Amino acid sequence: MPHRLNAFLGSSPELRQLSSTARQLMALQRMYASIAPPSLQHNSRILQLRHQLLSISADNGAVAAKLRQMAPELISLFQARGCEVTGIQIRVQVTAAPRAAPPKARKLGRTAQEALDRLNATLADSPLKTALKRLSKRT
Repeated sequence: MPHRLNAFLGSSPELRQLSSTARQLMALQRMYASIAPPSLQHNSRILQLRHQLLSISADNGAVAAKLRQMAPELISLFQARGCEVTGIQIRVQVTAAPRAAPPKARKLGRTAQEALDRLNATLADSPLKTALKRLSKRT
């Protein structure tokens, strides 16, 4: 299977260029993972390298600000590893916010349950009494 895929990717100049660019980006991303602090690695990624300008995507403004502060150091580290980078451009690209976890159903303590049962015993049949009975069963 890998031979057929490689043959397909080498079948036209456009696909060879695409494959080459993908390999370059993967190599840059691995290099970035070895250079950047862990907190930034998980919240940013390499976008492209064009005309010796490295573009990095940041998930939020705080990460972008930290990357801008570290840009001279990152350039030096990339250059020390043989990468021809003379500048770094940071772009903020906010990803979809993670869904909030559904709220947990809260349980009543023993004392609260007993207080509701006592109150319920004093009420006449009504929607309030039904609601309190349902509430007191949450243990």
